[in-house]
Amino acid sequence: MTVHTHLEDRVGDLMPLAREELAELVAVPSVADPRQYPPEECDRAANWVRERFAALGFTDARLVETADGSKAVVGSRPCGDPSAPTVLLYAHYDVQPPLDEKAWHTAPFELTEVDGRWYGRGACDCKANILMHLTALRALGGDVPVNLKLVVEGSEEQGTGGLEGLVPQQPDLFAADAILVCDTGNASVGHPAVTVSLRGMVNVVVTVDALRSELHSGMFGGAAPDALAALIAILASLRDKKGNTTIAGLDASQTWSGAPYDPAQFAGDAGTLDGVQLLGDGSVSDMLWARPAVTVIGIDCPPVVGSASAINPRAAARLNLRIPPGMEPGKAEAALRAHLLGAAPWGVHVDVALEASGAPFRARTDGPAYRAIAEAMEEAYGVPMTTLGQGGSIPLCNVFADTFPDAEIILMGTEEPQALIHAPNESVDPREISAMALAEALFLQRYAATRS
Repeated sequence: MTVHTHLEDRVGDLMPLAREELAELVAVPSVADPRQYPPEECDRAANWVRERFAALGFTDARLVETADGSKAVVGSRPCGDPSAPTVLLYAHYDVQPPLDEKAWHTAPFELTEVDGRWYGRGACDCKANILMHLTALRALGGDVPVNLKLVVEGSEEQGTGGLEGLVPQQPDLFAADAILVCDTGNASVGHPAVTVSLRGMVNVVVTVDALRSELHSGMFGGAAPDALAALIAILASLRDKKGNTTIAGLDASQTWSGAPYDPAQFAGDAGTLDGVQLLGDGSVSDMLWARPAVTVIGIDCPPVVGSASAINPRAAARLNLRIPPGMEPGKAEAALRAHLLGAAPWGVHVDVALEASGAPFRARTDGPAYRAIAEAMEEAYGVPMTTLGQGGSIPLCNVFADTFPDAEIILMGTEEPQALIHAPNESVDPREISAMALAEALFLQRYAATRS
């Protein structure tokens, strides 16, 4: 029996346990926002993770509180050979809120199988990646030929930077030759990939004030300035008729040189309705991974039900600007701020408050860890690994790169377009958990061999 066959059989045997444990973890509503869920739920998830890794040889596994109040699970598992490479395994246990629970076809915090996929909030992002790590290590048993370190953070989805602050403060906890950031995924089910490019982000809240109080729209409408209408005009100015983001000072003409994203596949992955066009005058890959994109992710204004015939004195919107590698968050924020202020009509008062920002990231692809993961993924999946860009932002990658400039950072995981992360009806394909667990186990063996 070959090493591959043995590991593949072990992973297969472990998948019922992986499902059972993923169900336990999904049942914990670990949303790291005390305004929405009790902090005790995140504590439950953190302790669950700590206990499972402690049982696998991370005898020093513990919770470390970070500056934003979240708790990161950290630990180490030496292999007994100080000359062996060190690999840091990363994931996060916090999840997005379920959003509109009525839009879910299953209970969001109950792992439910439908047509072969496992549904639930966090089932893929990122609790499946925790199970991927556990399954890979269980499959290897005592035969892990590298030194391991672990960090599973608790506030990644909030973007409040708890772990980003901890890494440079306590670098010895995280120093490694290779860092597996398991919070991305594949091009599609069965087609392995690593992410080599991440967009950065700038989140702002723009608030428009026009009046001291509401006014009767019949008595004052037509002459009195409407804050909501002013906000709508400002937001509309952020895109042109084709849907391109149009913010002065931000280059919206760059192109993507990696693997293309077929427009028909993207339309299906995104769930666009019949007759609705894709945005922009570039390719899908250009628009996703090489150009800035602004999204209105929230608006404060009266809801339709219960609204009155009144002119709105104040309105606000939360904006998310994604920026590709090569753009600096500070300059992007300044450009966005200037655009919002310059687009304001009628002299309304506009305030732009920065919420969060993160720099773009581009990974190295010329080292032994990258070669080892490419070989491991091809062996696990039976098809070659590809490289992708990622529209999401992971500011931690830049912190790792700045703190450990010689480390190879590999972004991988169980996500793929059908997973619908951050949306209602999030799910994971269990085949991705098993295949990625096998790939990780093979990687740990192959990477050790590169240093022998």
